[in-house]
Amino acid sequence: MTSVDQLSQQPTSKTSAVESDTKQQDNNNDVLFPIVGIIASAGGLEAVTELLKYLHTDTDMAFVLIQHLSPNYKSQLAEILTRATQLPVTQVRDRMVMEKNHVYVIPPNTKMILSQGVLQLSPREKVSGKYMPGDAFLRSLAIDRGTKAIAVVLSGMDGDGSLGLTAIKEAGGMTFSQCEATAKFDSMPNTAVATGNVDFVLTPQKIAEKLASFSRDFKHSD
Repeated sequence: MTSVDQLSQQPTSKTSAVESDTKQQDNNNDVLFPIVGIIASAGGLEAVTELLKYLHTDTDMAFVLIQHLSPNYKSQLAEILTRATQLPVTQVRDRMVMEKNHVYVIPPNTKMILSQGVLQLSPREKVSGKYMPGDAFLRSLAIDRGTKAIAVVLSGMDGDGSLGLTAIKEAGGMTFSQCEATAKFDSMPNTAVATGNVDFVLTPQKIAEKLASFSRDFKHSD
């Protein structure tokens, strides 16, 4: 944009200044779009790929994938998932501001949380038991988005995501789990279901379809 173009868009009266302020307020409200936290581990890539394949590109939601990765693994997950969807897929950088209709992928060897719409990275924590990056992210998502927080727990061998999913349910958000019949490893989704806090137990394709339905409801309620 040229300097002339920029000058032509500046408010030239009190009325246009008020209109500018109103537009800015609308933009601020628009920031509070729903965010979907997707937790996956062993066998999860196939499930995530199927979910993204059937996901509409105009849901006005953002999607964050917490895939369990080896700490020393150079991830090509974002590139792989780009083949499954027309949505932009990005490996997260620290303090990345989220945009709707985008997919964000956690980098290896990191912990990631959400704060005021910004993805924050820190070094992976050393723990004595199993590392649960999904729970950490979903808890932060519950605080940040409340009723516009959505949790999806897919295939995996441990219980990651269950505590975070419960936090989202308690905040008034929505929760999904992959059905046992389609999960290569059902420990993670079954542990989530056992909490009693899962709203829908579906195939990845049906989860995508349900998210599209809910996106229409969110748009009408705003």
